[in-house]
Amino acid sequence: MALSKAQIPGTPQHFLECGIEDCERNCEFYCNVCHTRLCKQCRDEHQRSLETKSHEIVLYQQRKRQLPTEKCKIHPTKLIELLCDECKILICSKCTATSAHRGHTFTDLESIYTEKFSHCQEEIAKIHEYFLPTSQDIQREIKEDATEIKKAMDNIRTSMKAEADSLKTLVDSVTTENMEEVNKIEQSLLEKLNNQETTIEKYTTYLNDLDRKFHVYLSSLKPSKLFTAEDIQIQPIPVTTKPVMPVFTAGKYRIEDIAKLLGKVTSPNIKEEVRKVQPLRSKTQKSNQKSTTYQVMKDSKSTSNVKQKLFISSSVTEVREFTVPGVDRVYHMSLDQSGRLWVSDHIGNLVQTDLQGNQLQKIQTGGGRGYHTVAQEGDLIFTNMYKNVINRITLDNNITEFIKTGDWEPISIHSSHINGDLLVGMEKGVEAKITRYNKTGKEIQNIQRDNKGRELYSSPYYITENINGDICTLDLDEATVVVVNKSGQHRFSYTGQESGGFHPCGGICTDVLGHILVCDGVNIHLLDKDGQFLSLLLTPKQVSDPISVCVDDENNLYVGQGSNTIKVIKYLE
Repeated sequence: MALSKAQIPGTPQHFLECGIEDCERNCEFYCNVCHTRLCKQCRDEHQRSLETKSHEIVLYQQRKRQLPTEKCKIHPTKLIELLCDECKILICSKCTATSAHRGHTFTDLESIYTEKFSHCQEEIAKIHEYFLPTSQDIQREIKEDATEIKKAMDNIRTSMKAEADSLKTLVDSVTTENMEEVNKIEQSLLEKLNNQETTIEKYTTYLNDLDRKFHVYLSSLKPSKLFTAEDIQIQPIPVTTKPVMPVFTAGKYRIEDIAKLLGKVTSPNIKEEVRKVQPLRSKTQKSNQKSTTYQVMKDSKSTSNVKQKLFISSSVTEVREFTVPGVDRVYHMSLDQSGRLWVSDHIGNLVQTDLQGNQLQKIQTGGGRGYHTVAQEGDLIFTNMYKNVINRITLDNNITEFIKTGDWEPISIHSSHINGDLLVGMEKGVEAKITRYNKTGKEIQNIQRDNKGRELYSSPYYITENINGDICTLDLDEATVVVVNKSGQHRFSYTGQESGGFHPCGGICTDVLGHILVCDGVNIHLLDKDGQFLSLLLTPKQVSDPISVCVDDENNLYVGQGSNTIKVIKYLE
């Protein structure tokens, strides 16, 4: 990792060395006369030298900016170095003696240049730290809203088609019933007519037979036959009925009736809500934020609008301690929304437990360090660096392959509590980076180098996100905490205190106040959100071999140890 130069006190994002030749000590001071960076020893020599004894030496942060070289238009051999307060123009020292500026007052241009330079730097910082990230967040929100609109409209189209299909099914059902009823009526009427036809056919046969019989009587030579014929009576014609034809009464409907049946799409008469943008804080507000007293809103799951006032407690309190069966060490922890805990060791055992240590389920994975996280929806997401995939376990315990990472090995992961994005630590050979995916698994950002092209990461094994959107990464090989803002600009790196070595071997997390907590296997370091060391929150007196940390919604600190034991600590009040 290239960020190995000395850190200037109070400004963890800058790294400079002394400007004196062959001196490699840390820069702390600055000579405003010869514009040279100085360490403490070189400053003392500078002040002892007869040539530079009268020079103005200040802290590096209070330095005057060296004035760029610009020739005077009136006196081309002279450099512009003054501002005429009356004429408001830039002049050289020779101009002060001319009649045009006689009796005027002048200001050293270097002081004004330093002021303007600082102003520009502040504006640039605002752009990179506030305006650009905020605009990018809004742009992402707009894209997400567009995606949500498309999804919502697709759902509406599906619902409308389903309603139409449902109505068609009902129409087909009613039509089928009507057709069956028509068939029954037709069959009944035809059977009745067939019976009548049969009766008439039999009666016709009877008449034909009777006709022949009367003809026989007429042709008989015996008069007695005719007298017999008088006794024969012709049977009456059988009674038949004319069928009543069925009538179809057509349904009466209008297009409005169909619209009522199928439903209607409307746009609610609600005023569009203006997107919420966090206000740009003033310098005073920023400095006040460094106090140990903070005022924060409760978690979004709380129904209360009352603000909490939280303080760093003067002493830590152990709430409880429990063991996790199924793992030999607590290398990483992920809290889910239901008050349960996912715990993993370094050999692939991943156990879900309640907060008393009762095992709920256990799965075997490829293993790793900070390789699992719980998404906003409650699903567990974990990486497999051997297959270069990211898996998802839904609440009903279905395991699916969520993201393929190509040639990059996913070694760590964190789900954003701000927007649900996934931050994934990646390795490929000697290269390393942080990749951001949205909730659907689309790659939207890669963070690999600082603005000078230097590699930021070597082995990003643990990742978390702060309340201001900063991405905080624990780089094990470099023994460094690397922090970038949400747009990927390097903010600062933390390498421990000068009084002792810093050898982080485990987790990193943040709390509701923006503190960064990181464990080095011996102590737990507490930093503010700007990288300033606050204290050793926990030492071997309070906890043994701390290798993982996380904070729950009640501001309890969970500390995983080199055994399968977890201690729950209260450090805020």
